[in-house]
Amino acid sequence: MNSEDNYKPRSSRAKILYFIWRSIPRVILLGMIVLIMVLFGTIKDKMKSIETEKASALIKDKPLINTVIMPLKLRTITESMNLPGSIEPWTDLTLKSEIHGSIVEILVKEGDEVKSGEVIARVQTDDYKIALSRAEANYKLAVAELNRDKVVYSKGIVSQAQIEAKQTNVALASTEVANARLMLNRCVINSPISGVITKLDAKKGLLLSVGDPVCQIVQMDRVKAVVGIPESDMPAVATINHVELNIKALNDLKVTGEKYFLSPISDTLSRIYRLELALENQDRKILPGMFIRANIIKQEVKKSVAIPFYSVISRGDEQFVFIEENGVAIKKEVSLGIMQGWLVEIKEGLEAGQNLIVEGHRDIEDGQAIKVVHTVTELEEYGL
Repeated sequence: MNSEDNYKPRSSRAKILYFIWRSIPRVILLGMIVLIMVLFGTIKDKMKSIETEKASALIKDKPLINTVIMPLKLRTITESMNLPGSIEPWTDLTLKSEIHGSIVEILVKEGDEVKSGEVIARVQTDDYKIALSRAEANYKLAVAELNRDKVVYSKGIVSQAQIEAKQTNVALASTEVANARLMLNRCVINSPISGVITKLDAKKGLLLSVGDPVCQIVQMDRVKAVVGIPESDMPAVATINHVELNIKALNDLKVTGEKYFLSPISDTLSRIYRLELALENQDRKILPGMFIRANIIKQEVKKSVAIPFYSVISRGDEQFVFIEENGVAIKKEVSLGIMQGWLVEIKEGLEAGQNLIVEGHRDIEDGQAIKVVHTVTELEEYGL
């Protein structure tokens, strides 16, 4: 057994010295561990610095990348949706008979354009003329009886009640005359609106009953474009008043429709809301059933920076572009907004006057020297 292990110091000073002596190996070991860790961190930082220097050297040594830049300007950008729809007549009316009788004359044919009040057909009038003559005779008789009783009433032969009864008979007879004259007038069937006869049910010799269809009239000088609006777009559509429409059948004719009606109730199955737009159609070129496309502007941002969407690079959650400053590519993180075609609004990250790299940007790195071979002055050069 080592004599050192049997040694036990007795004084306080000896105990302290003995403890220090015994702890020296541990202190040396701990110091060596700390020194190794410091050396490892220093070496790691040095290697990182060397790698950075190498990367910078590689970037500088790379051949200049040809790029195309576009000076950024403030512009107006809109978010819109393009929805299908169709043309419907402003009024689609089925004219029905108000009397009973045989048709003796038809003055129109299918396809004819009629004005409001124009005669369409005539019904036989003999029965209604007789009824009017009878009513007029009864009226004259009631008036004569009333006048006679008024004469004898002054002599006290008839009572006040009898006079009042005769006055009532005159009023009833007058009503019968008005009704008979109305029924006679209804023998001439007039168009209640201006439009086109699209269907003619009436035929000469046909016996009509009250409520039988005579013809169908479609109003054509004004039509309506009907578009189905998705539920999610209702708040945007509720605030608009005019919509640009494109009619394919008329060589892509562009017209503007005025909002007439937006249904507050959706179709149960499709969850689509009916939007009706009024269109003037004095030349009758727009026909019911024609297919349309409605370009509805949902949102408009004025004085915004808008760039081609393909100039934005996405990596994970990061979205960035490159701008050119003094022949060097500078990386800029951006926040995107609404889109219009191939243009996207930049909410944050870019300012008007900066030079956006629109070609060659996927082959460069931040801080790399570049060569500008062309400057785009107008978006139309790139079909935007």
